[in-house]
Amino acid sequence: MPAAAPLRWSSRPRDRLSPVRLRREYTPEPEHVLAVTSSLAVLHCLEQQIKTVEKVVQTRLKHPPAYEQLQTVAGIGTMWAQTIVLETGDMRRLPTVGQYASYCRCVQSTKISNGKRKGQGNVNNGNPSLAWAYMEAAQFAIRFNPRGQRFYQRKQAKSHLMVARKAVAHTLSRACYYVMRDLRPFDIHRAVG
Repeated sequence: MPAAAPLRWSSRPRDRLSPVRLRREYTPEPEHVLAVTSSLAVLHCLEQQIKTVEKVVQTRLKHPPAYEQLQTVAGIGTMWAQTIVLETGDMRRLPTVGQYASYCRCVQSTKISNGKRKGQGNVNNGNPSLAWAYMEAAQFAIRFNPRGQRFYQRKQAKSHLMVARKAVAHTLSRACYYVMRDLRPFDIHRAVG
């Protein structure tokens, strides 16, 4: 008997799964139904706990003015804005946009001398949480923003998929630098052209 394909579904249908529906549509084995329903119960409990923690964190944080402006950036919601504001800290310690993009790990770390590559720089310099936040924000911008999608597709036509995503993250980090420094809303036309 061939092995069954793994069950995959999005978050919306999984909420409507019942043991009867699992048995009828996916697997007749009672052990499998028990395993899936147990996993769904744990997942539901964890989702509730995460929502509770997010509400407490949201009420306790004192957001600087940059927090509100960051939420105008394509792909950045409340959690990413909190992460970026808290991990960036005081903007005066990073006086240029290039230093900020480097701190966010959104630029290459290479050593070039006389036009020749002389080795890899320290790729672990910078803040990994900011790198993660900007890559996630880039993913959302690629999926839900038409200008972000076009920018990504232009970059992807010329290079590898991950290089194109990193280019979107780099663009977002540069835009966020100016948003946080000048406390002005995000303008997608200025960011990606």
